[in-house]
Amino acid sequence: MSKKKIVVLTGAGMSAESGLKTFRDSNGLWEGHDVMEVASPQGFAKNPELVLDFYNQRRRQLLEVSPNAGHHALVDLEKHFEVSIVTQNVDNLHEQAGSSHVVHLHGELFKVRSTQDETRVLEWKKDLILGDVDANGHQLRPHIVWFGEMVPMMETAAQITQLADILIIIGTSMQVYPAASLANYVTGQTPIFFVDPKPNVRPSDFRNLTIISQTAVEGVPTLVNHLFDTMT
Repeated sequence: MSKKKIVVLTGAGMSAESGLKTFRDSNGLWEGHDVMEVASPQGFAKNPELVLDFYNQRRRQLLEVSPNAGHHALVDLEKHFEVSIVTQNVDNLHEQAGSSHVVHLHGELFKVRSTQDETRVLEWKKDLILGDVDANGHQLRPHIVWFGEMVPMMETAAQITQLADILIIIGTSMQVYPAASLANYVTGQTPIFFVDPKPNVRPSDFRNLTIISQTAVEGVPTLVNHLFDTMT
């Protein structure tokens, strides 16, 4: 018998439990910067050193943290289900924990790409500075989807979500589009579990919605145990 397919959509609340700062503070600033200064093509063109330093700091921080209990619980889920994770996060904590199928909607901190050829992507864990270039001499930039740019993995994520027997949403405000629209790709019969200490959804927003008002560290292991129990 084939395994049921679970699709997991994760947001900043998943990584925050590992000690990673979420980029955007309550006042709308990212680490004290206007979002367009550090996360847009215009900001990079205006002050590339500022943008590179911003992501260098994020990259250094990622090197100092580890996956949390929520990440590890999603790995356990693979014992009995086919699990695909679609994440809005640019860290690799899902992969560090051992998840085998992860789609990054907004790019990855540990990768950089050519400013002239977006398909030329390199693994990168050190600081990125002006003068770091690709094989053709073009400056490298963070492999991050900035505001105003296309989300190249969105179509893949939508195709994956359409096949979900169960959808789990963890630690996201459901305010960042197009990622937030993924919940609309499942059928009305698909169970949806929403894990967030301050859930930004109402029971009436989706059919078959279960809200778990807990952090990822608390709520995800609880949910995984519940899903295992339903199999016995």
